[in-house]
Amino acid sequence: MSDNRQSLADLAALTGQQAPAPDAAAPADGAEAYLAGQIDVPPSPSTPAILREQEIDAQGRAYATGRRKDAVARVWIKPGSGKVTVNGRDQQVYFARPTLRLVINQPFAIADREGQYDVVVSVAGGGLSGQAGAVKHGIAQALTKFEPVLRAPVKAAGFLTRDSRTVERKKYGRAKARRSFQFSKR
Repeated sequence: MSDNRQSLADLAALTGQQAPAPDAAAPADGAEAYLAGQIDVPPSPSTPAILREQEIDAQGRAYATGRRKDAVARVWIKPGSGKVTVNGRDQQVYFARPTLRLVINQPFAIADREGQYDVVVSVAGGGLSGQAGAVKHGIAQALTKFEPVLRAPVKAAGFLTRDSRTVERKKYGRAKARRSFQFSKR
């Protein structure tokens, strides 16, 4: 069992070199410091994160498609004053409920870009709640295409993932998807 080496000094003795003296003032390697309990966060990989390419059309806009329930939103963003136009109408007119407007502006709030982009949206299908979710998804996708640096915080917030929850279909022999007809004893 003499092949087990437990420290750098043992490894140095094996190779015939002198082991470096551990210096408390010198910063340890990231992996060694994490294993030794000197830092709480594991070290990041040595390769930097690969940024995607910026995808902009000839008019300087980024395009993306957002989906939620049965709604599909086509979204174009470009630098501007923060005006949001949905199907040719202002967002206050189209989405009258403040909660729906809050949902739409969530990607900008996460990325700290409120009031910096003009948004033009064409949305169809579903109801207002599904359309607001589709617009949010589309804005998040287009924002990451315009500024690839923002992909990490927007993805961490979960805005790049399509919300796949939809209405369950009605089954035969049932009143609704799961609701049975009223039981009659006689």
